[in-house]
Amino acid sequence: MEKVQADTRLKGVSDSTFYLTTPIYYVNDAPHIGHGYTTAISDIITRWHRQRGESVWFLTGVDEHGQKVLRKAEANNVSPQAWTDRLVNEEWKPMLEVIDVANDDFIRTTEERHKAGAQAFWNALHELDGVYKGSFSGWYSVSSEEFVADEYVKDGEDNDAGFKVSALDGSRLEHVTEENYFFPLSRFQERLLALYESNPEFISPESARNEVISFVKSGLKDLSISRSTFDWGIPVPWDESHVMYVWIEALLNYATAAGYGVDPERFAELWPASVHIVGKDIVRFHAVIWPAMLMAAGLPVPNRVFAHGWLLVGGEKMSKSKANGIHPTEIINVFGSDAYRYYFARALTFGQDGSISWEDIAARYHAELANGFGNLASRAAAMVSKYFDGQLPAAGEHTEAETSIVELVQQAVADADAAIERLAPQDALSAIWRIVEALNGYITEQEPWAVAKDESQRERLGTILNTVAEGLRVLAVTLHPIMPKSTTQLWESLGVSESLGQLAAQRIDEVAQWGQIPAGTSITKTAALFPRIELEPKA
Repeated sequence: MEKVQADTRLKGVSDSTFYLTTPIYYVNDAPHIGHGYTTAISDIITRWHRQRGESVWFLTGVDEHGQKVLRKAEANNVSPQAWTDRLVNEEWKPMLEVIDVANDDFIRTTEERHKAGAQAFWNALHELDGVYKGSFSGWYSVSSEEFVADEYVKDGEDNDAGFKVSALDGSRLEHVTEENYFFPLSRFQERLLALYESNPEFISPESARNEVISFVKSGLKDLSISRSTFDWGIPVPWDESHVMYVWIEALLNYATAAGYGVDPERFAELWPASVHIVGKDIVRFHAVIWPAMLMAAGLPVPNRVFAHGWLLVGGEKMSKSKANGIHPTEIINVFGSDAYRYYFARALTFGQDGSISWEDIAARYHAELANGFGNLASRAAAMVSKYFDGQLPAAGEHTEAETSIVELVQQAVADADAAIERLAPQDALSAIWRIVEALNGYITEQEPWAVAKDESQRERLGTILNTVAEGLRVLAVTLHPIMPKSTTQLWESLGVSESLGQLAAQRIDEVAQWGQIPAGTSITKTAALFPRIELEPKA
């Protein structure tokens, strides 16, 4: 049977490098699933772009400087470098392997390339009148590594009674007086508002955009960007009695990892970043301070800043301080990394807060993965084995039932691609799952087990099973960015590596072309993609 060409053109494919970054995570403790959530979704998006055939660069990394890290190291009687080395090597990098992240780069702010690039950026600011010396007296949150304006300072209550706390995040504040270097943020108010007006997608989702615009319209104050009371940080290049304020230095990682100040050709290739994925609590740093810094240095601003919501456990934002931080391995050790990635991409709306629970993870695992997707793959392989000795039959003439499947697949792939383009992985999975549900419904309606009893319907039986196999091929490709392990297993079951190539090399824009698996291909039944799990009740 000839291939059927999809008539829905996939959008967003370009020749430029798709450069995506996660936040640079603060290394004062081990990661929790909030970090894993951001990183996994970023990985899903970049894997999808790779399968579009695009050039992709995916950066993640860690922020190792600042007063909070220094105090945590001192409390553990080690140097701050020893403290961060241990956490990075024993916790943060292993997390990437645990959740199957295929990042292209991992930057540490203690690396020489970052120090060199950061100091080059500061020199550029200095030369362009973007830094001046002054004195600061006010409130500082060590927990958030953030200067807090007086209007956001309030009296603490309950456990914080007797302390001043930040109205922004509830962290305790300390009053500090220092001679610091300042960045003239107030100069950039109108330029920032013009940026938001001219590029409505610069900040997403709409809730984050509205918050940032309101904040900027309320007036911007110049920002203290150095510290002089401790030395754990990168020295200001012309004044080593000061170190860079950790947030200002951390933001620079996106540019220094791309080669700023070290590799001009690489920087020209990668910059500006396509999208910064950040948590909503740090969107102001990324959508206000960061573009202003780039403007001051004469550099292009990133194309987009996307702020996702918080993970809520028991109705509260997850954090170590509240003892509700969950390590990714707690989930992955039970359900596997594919189910972990699937759950956070499917069950939550990226850009909004989302509640998670052990019960919901278990319910989705069994209903959607084990019974829905996994059982579909298992049934198809079993029927090809039983009725055609494991050799995929050729398809005969399509009826309306097969034509409907082909059309549904084409539309679902296009819808999924459009959803990834707008950074909505939950919508992409909803679109792809229409294929899972349609194929399961198709098998139920066509009853191949009944058709097999009539030898005169042999060609019809072959058409049914060929259709299901083709649908599974599409699912393997489109679900590969989300669930790389199980889809690789499915690809091997379909026996198409030799005829079609490796799974990761399959193109999203070609996947809906029908009839790609050659007749006679050996289909083998493998272990269950998602075996049922007997769970003990969680306390």
